[in-house]
Amino acid sequence: MSLPRRLGTWNVLGMVIGITIGSGIFRTPAVIATRVPDPIWMLGVWVAGGLISLCGALSVAELSASLPRTGGWYAYLRAGWGPPLGFLFGWTELVLIRASATGAVALVCSSYLLRSLGVDSADLTSVLAAGLIVVAALVNVRSVRAGAVTTGLSTLAKSGALVLLVLASLLLGSHAGASVDHFTHGAPVAATSVGLGLISVLWAYDGFADVSFAAGEVQHPQRTLPRAIVGGTLAVAAIYVAANIAYLYVLPIDRLARSSLVAADVATAIFGNIGGSAIAIVVTISTFGSLIGISLAAPRVFFAMAEDRVFFPAMGRIHPRYETPYVAIALSATLGVLFVLTRTFEQLADTFVLSIWPFYGLAVAGVYRLRRTRPDLARPYRTPGYPVVPAVFIAGGMFLVGTAIIQDPLRTGVTFAIVLAGLPLYYAFARRSRPTGGLITPGG
Repeated sequence: MSLPRRLGTWNVLGMVIGITIGSGIFRTPAVIATRVPDPIWMLGVWVAGGLISLCGALSVAELSASLPRTGGWYAYLRAGWGPPLGFLFGWTELVLIRASATGAVALVCSSYLLRSLGVDSADLTSVLAAGLIVVAALVNVRSVRAGAVTTGLSTLAKSGALVLLVLASLLLGSHAGASVDHFTHGAPVAATSVGLGLISVLWAYDGFADVSFAAGEVQHPQRTLPRAIVGGTLAVAAIYVAANIAYLYVLPIDRLARSSLVAADVATAIFGNIGGSAIAIVVTISTFGSLIGISLAAPRVFFAMAEDRVFFPAMGRIHPRYETPYVAIALSATLGVLFVLTRTFEQLADTFVLSIWPFYGLAVAGVYRLRRTRPDLARPYRTPGYPVVPAVFIAGGMFLVGTAIIQDPLRTGVTFAIVLAGLPLYYAFARRSRPTGGLITPGG
C-alpha cells in the first residue's frame, strides 16, 4: 500500500518555511551572541549560514526532482552511495537526529507558552514539551493534510510576527533604547568561536529539504519540490538576517547573549509586558506548527526503509483509515519525549547538527556521482552554478564538523560511534532480506 499524493505547491512551500523557521530564530541568537560576541561578526555568521544553506537547497533541488520518492535524504544517499550509507542515515535519524530536533523545538515551544502564561519553571518546561510532542504526533497520525495545513497556517503566523517585530524594532525601537551604536560594540572573536556560532546558525537554517521526506505524497514533485525548496530557503534567509538586525538594534549584544527568549524580550522592550506576552503566544503557535512539520516529515524515512526491507517491517505499516505511517510516527514521538526529558536545548541542537551534517555533505556530493554514473537519469531541474555550488555546501559542512572535532573531541567521537554502530545492524537486516524498493543504486 502506497501513500497517496495529497500535498500541493502551497502546502509544500509552507512546509519548507514552516519547518525551517522552527525554534532557531527564537532561541539560538542568545547562544550565537555568546559564542560570537561581536555584532558584525554575528550578522556575518547568519549571512554565511544562509549562503551555505542556499547552496545546499540548490543542490538538493536537483536530487528531489530526479528521485521524487518518500525518504528524502535517505533516498538520495542510497541512490548516490549505496544501501549501507542510506541505512546508516536512517539509523542516525532514529537514534539521534530527529529525537534531538523534536526535543529542541518542543522545548522552545514550551518555554514561550509558559512565558505567555507568566510561568517560570524549568521542570515544567520539559514535561510540557513532552506533551506537545505527543499531541503533534496524534495530529499527523490523523491526517497528513491536517499536519501540512497546520504547518502552513503557523508559517503565516511566525513569518508575520517576525516581519512585524522587525518593522516595530526599526520604527519604534528608539523609544525603547534601540541604537545603531549597538552594532559598534563587541568583544574579540576567535576563529573557533565563529565555527561554533555557525553550528548554531545552521541549526536555525536546517529544514530546507525536510519536505523531501514526504516526496512520495507531493503532487507533481519534479516541479513542486525544487521551487519550494529554493524559494523557501531564500525567504527564510531574508527573514533571519532582518530579524537579527532588529534584535541587535534593540538589545546590546551582551544583553542579547542573556536573552533565551529573545523575540519576547524585544517585544517587551518596545510594547511592554502585553507585547511580550502577545509575541510569546505567536511564537508558541509557530513553533508548535514546526513541531507538527517535523513529526510529519521525519517518520517517512523509517517508512521508506521498511519498504526497502532494511528495517523493521512494522515501520512500514499504514493506518487502515487515515492512510498515514502511524507506527513510524509513534516511534519518533517516543524517542523525542525521551530526549526532551534528559537533555538541554543546547545539547539537543548541537547533537542534531553534528550528527546530520556529514550525511548532508555526502548526499550533495552524490550530485557529482550520479551525474557521472547515471547520465541517463531524468533531471527536470539541474543545479545552477554546478560544480561550484555543491562544493560550497560540502566545504561548509567540512568546516563545521572539523570545528566540532577540535573543540570537543570526546562528544564528537561518541556521536560518531553511535552513528557507526548502525553498520552491524544493517548487515543483519541485509542477510535476512535483500533490499528492494526501486531506488537507483550507484552504477546500477
